[in-house]
Amino acid sequence: MSRISETFARLRSQGRKALIPFVTAGDPTQAATVPIMQSLVTAGADIIELGVPFSDPMADGPTIQRSSERALKNGTSLRNVLGFVSTFRQTDNSTPVVLMGYANPIEAMGYEAFTEAAASAGVDGVLVVDYPPEESEKLTMALRTKGIDSIFLLSPTSEESRIEGVGRLASGYVYYVSLKGVTGAANIDLSEVSGRLPMIRAHVNLPIGVGFGIRDGETARAIAGIADAVVIGSRLVQEIEASTPENVAANIGALVRSIRTAMDA
Repeated sequence: MSRISETFARLRSQGRKALIPFVTAGDPTQAATVPIMQSLVTAGADIIELGVPFSDPMADGPTIQRSSERALKNGTSLRNVLGFVSTFRQTDNSTPVVLMGYANPIEAMGYEAFTEAAASAGVDGVLVVDYPPEESEKLTMALRTKGIDSIFLLSPTSEESRIEGVGRLASGYVYYVSLKGVTGAANIDLSEVSGRLPMIRAHVNLPIGVGFGIRDGETARAIAGIADAVVIGSRLVQEIEASTPENVAANIGALVRSIRTAMDA
């Protein structure tokens, strides 16, 4: 059983839902990345989504776009990101880490080299934003040989055939994007999410995480009532943007702790 599967099984036995924060690796500095990851776990994160900075993050809104720009300006590459995970694993061998990014850096490294390096670093899952399931089989099979889960996005516009395709290939969990548009674009529509999840569950026998539009503990708690996991990104990246390298880990930890407290209330 993978670390991701073990995490969801443990949470189910406790009657709790997963909190999955997203941060961009290398933002605000490379040196701050691992302390931020450690702070997230201390504050109650169950799985970390670590963004791989990319020059054209088309699915992301301005907040996460700026975080990618800052990380790239700091010289953060895919190999650096894998290095952060490896360093994190020196003190934490239980919290799952999912890399979230775009196809180009992985293709530039090569599937085989990437999967070898990701497994060696201790990566648990990979979510490639611009790989639909029909174009993902080669990478998914390569990851599977190393015991790494393939995480896929689904959205309000995903057709049933796309959902079925994700159900065949995905492992770990699936990430339901609750909004039409980019990250941080609008407020979440709980009734729409609640109406879509049954169709997804009919085809995907995995936990479902919901993200996009979750900005506070109240919304996170509402989503936890209908989904298996709460994914929060833009609000955390805003906190990073407003912090200094010296206080960013403490600030991000305080925010995540408040969300965890609301989810568990």
